[in-house]
Amino acid sequence: MNKPLKQHLIDPEICIRCYTCEMTCPVEAITHDDNNVVVNADKCNFCMDCIPVCPTGSIDEWRVVQEPYTLEQQFAFDELPAQEDLPEGEPGGIEALDEAMAALLAEAHSGAGGKSKAPRSAAKPSVNLYNLGKPVTAKVQGNFRLTKDPEHDVRHIILDFGGHPMPVLEGQSIGIIPPGTDAEGKPHLPRLYSVSSPRDGERPGYNNVSLTVKREAQGLCSNYVCDLKPGDEVKVTGPFGATFLMPDDPEARLLMVCTGTGSAPMRAFTMRRQRTVGTKNGGMTMFFGARSEGALPYFGPLGKVPQALLDKHLVYSRGEGPKEYVQDRMRAEEEKVAELIADPQTHVYICGLRGMEEGVEKALTNIAESIGVQWRALRDTMREEGRYHVETY
Repeated sequence: MNKPLKQHLIDPEICIRCYTCEMTCPVEAITHDDNNVVVNADKCNFCMDCIPVCPTGSIDEWRVVQEPYTLEQQFAFDELPAQEDLPEGEPGGIEALDEAMAALLAEAHSGAGGKSKAPRSAAKPSVNLYNLGKPVTAKVQGNFRLTKDPEHDVRHIILDFGGHPMPVLEGQSIGIIPPGTDAEGKPHLPRLYSVSSPRDGERPGYNNVSLTVKREAQGLCSNYVCDLKPGDEVKVTGPFGATFLMPDDPEARLLMVCTGTGSAPMRAFTMRRQRTVGTKNGGMTMFFGARSEGALPYFGPLGKVPQALLDKHLVYSRGEGPKEYVQDRMRAEEEKVAELIADPQTHVYICGLRGMEEGVEKALTNIAESIGVQWRALRDTMREEGRYHVETY
């Protein structure tokens, strides 16, 4: 009988196919086909470099096996297999990792968002309906500039999927495949963008989806998308993401912290609430940061959202007033944030540039301490209950 082996796997339901882990792996153990991103057991040396860079925690999956799952088996996964039964007396599951592995995992997690779970009341998402081998074609309905700052060109892109279903939920992403090939002659990989429209579309009853895209100076896909014109056709993959979802409970409260295009899912959440609760209290609080008012996406439309529906805190790091970041405003609103995180009905969503995560974590730690609560323990409880979500990039 072979001695049980520990194997590194990727959860295909949660993975958003951003390919960051594949590009990060120093031994090229991570690869992909049209369907899934997988780990080659023959190459993986458990260095853990891929763990902190994963925005969803899908990379942090392990099984103890008699025989490793082959690449072909992993490519065919729609969901992760359960931990297989091992011979009596053999340890199973994650407990089979030795002390050195456990230490590596702890170190790898030190800067990671951790493994998220979907809210218990969230709708069941469709995942990977369209893949690299069989993308869907969407037609551009509109391309609108959202910002006045010349150094921050952020666009609102509306895509029409015509007769092709695109059952995307708030918080999910879709991939855009830029045309052409890379330096090696291979087709470009999709670039993932969070959907900024609710599940019934940018316009209710129409099969269209909106994205929030910032033009990056050297960004191959961002420049392609920002230059699209009405009538242009684009190749799309997805939907992706099964955890950064909105609860379907109208009584659930949402604490949303975002910067820049990290506002995309928050817009989708807000529009969903607007369409479902009407003029009732929306139970949503948003801390939204940008360099200046002119660089803040959706600044005008946000002003029209009733304060009772969305409690808005817009902060600027380079505006005319004092420099302020989202974590600074959170501390200034300590009582409000403390009351939110203490409420078991509250769901926390953090989305934006990776650099914001540390500051927000410190602010939440300080605020939790002000009410005699250890933030790390509370955060882990919230994550386990599907109430704490982080997607940074």
